[in-house]
Amino acid sequence: MALPLTYIARNLVARRLTTALTAGGMALVVYVFAVMLMLDEGLHQALVQTGAADNALVTRRSSETEIQSAVSRQDAAVIASQPEVALGPDGRRLASGEVVVLISLPRQGSGKPANVVIRGVSPDAFLIRRGVRVVHGRIFRAGSAEILAGAAVARQFAGTALGAHLRFAQREWTVVGELDAHGSAFDSEIWGDAQQLMQAFRRSAYSAVVVKLVAEPRLESLRARLESDPRLTVEARRESEYYEGQSRLLSRFILILGTTISLVFSAGAIIGAMVTMYSAVAKRTAEIGTLRALGFRRREILGAFVGESALLGFVGGAFGLLAASAMQSLSFSTMNFQSFAEISFGFVLSPRIALLSLAFGVLMGLLGGTLPALHAARLDIVASLRKV
Repeated sequence: MALPLTYIARNLVARRLTTALTAGGMALVVYVFAVMLMLDEGLHQALVQTGAADNALVTRRSSETEIQSAVSRQDAAVIASQPEVALGPDGRRLASGEVVVLISLPRQGSGKPANVVIRGVSPDAFLIRRGVRVVHGRIFRAGSAEILAGAAVARQFAGTALGAHLRFAQREWTVVGELDAHGSAFDSEIWGDAQQLMQAFRRSAYSAVVVKLVAEPRLESLRARLESDPRLTVEARRESEYYEGQSRLLSRFILILGTTISLVFSAGAIIGAMVTMYSAVAKRTAEIGTLRALGFRRREILGAFVGESALLGFVGGAFGLLAASAMQSLSFSTMNFQSFAEISFGFVLSPRIALLSLAFGVLMGLLGGTLPALHAARLDIVASLRKV
């Protein structure tokens, strides 16, 4: 027969102070662990949802980022004419030749400079990227020195509010609208007319061409057609896959740093749980002897103490996860190591992260409670009853 769960829970309640201190240490570790995973999930969602599965991004062959790429106007026209490119309402192919450059802007408050992406787009860009819309002001006029600031840019950088004037590329630009891209990387960009920006930055070629595909499976057909054309040295990628690749370096850094910190902190939490459980065994030696005399076997005593430590870890994990969930209201801004531009993203708590965090808490409890549980199971009945 097994000891009831109520017996295990009552033992934790009976030692309120030590239980609270040990669970608090575990909660801190789980909090760090969960926040690290939430930050990585937020980055992943911000970049992956930037690209659409039915859009193709065409860059110069072997270019890892748009900034490194160059696609001539002639090549852009050839790309836009392919039959895999969808038609717009006016019967024209939905393709946007885009130029991407970096400028430095001062942050709000601190005044410290940070890199911001300037993206020159064609009028079709808003038809191709349907998730991007202007929420304040209006769309820039073609052929004018007007720009749109992403929501994150307007929030974090000085001089980017509606109606403000920015000076870069030896010209003055007027902010006529604010972009809302639902938390994607476009929120951290400034958009303007591609032709005007190419002139201002003295660019003779686009950075990339984005096209709307007739259907998702047509990507392979478009890729084969472009690679076989002797006039072109370009490659086509699904836009969502391109932006997912842009998150890899920063995601790896966040995971390595967060995992290292969590492991260091968890060592202390495990030792704390071990001390708590050894103390519990020492105080309940007579109780353990009584249980053995009543017919409970060693493995049942072992299971009771292991279950107690696992429950302790679960409680700590639950409190740590609850604290981490409050971070969802905050956003985080840092430099993307691949594009060298500032990107803003939030903390995202998913069911997978919740389960991993609780499992991490339980694991710490099990690791901290196994040795004390083995010690309790090996106690001699007679020697234990002498302490009654």
